[in-house]
Amino acid sequence: MNDDMSGELNGGGDDGLAPDEAFADAEFDAEFDAGLLEEELRQAAAILDPVPAELRQLAIEAYALHDLDAGIAELTFDSLVDAIPVRGATDPPRMLTFCAGELTVDVEVTGAGLMGQVLPPQQARIEVLGGLQTAAQVPVDAMGRFTSETPPAGPFALRLRTGGNVIVTEWLRA
Repeated sequence: MNDDMSGELNGGGDDGLAPDEAFADAEFDAEFDAGLLEEELRQAAAILDPVPAELRQLAIEAYALHDLDAGIAELTFDSLVDAIPVRGATDPPRMLTFCAGELTVDVEVTGAGLMGQVLPPQQARIEVLGGLQTAAQVPVDAMGRFTSETPPAGPFALRLRTGGNVIVTEWLRA
């Protein structure tokens, strides 16, 4: 066997690299190709299945509106899930109840807007948070009642401020 032939059998070749160097270069090429493949897949996904601009904006705004100090009001009743439908009723109002500790917020959502009450009755400020809209202030009277003649469009949440407490409901679709 000549020296050229034994070099090829031992992993050395005409590239002039020792067997260990050739193996290291093969590893590097595999890592580089994986990164390139990942980038190509990301580009294909962006073209074939892009994130809708509205959804991206909603996510950004929902994160920006997040209050770190706010308590979360738990949804304890939703008429879409918990109520028995009334026969013959067309477009019934959606009834929601949120609880946070001793505080309860009852809300009725209709095509004409929102109305509800804070229990126990107290002075409060309520903001209706909407996806692409700025927060709408809703006045609350001394009995804890509030109304808004603007129906929420798309996902919405309520931010309630009573005294030093801030409570935010989960996001719901109207």
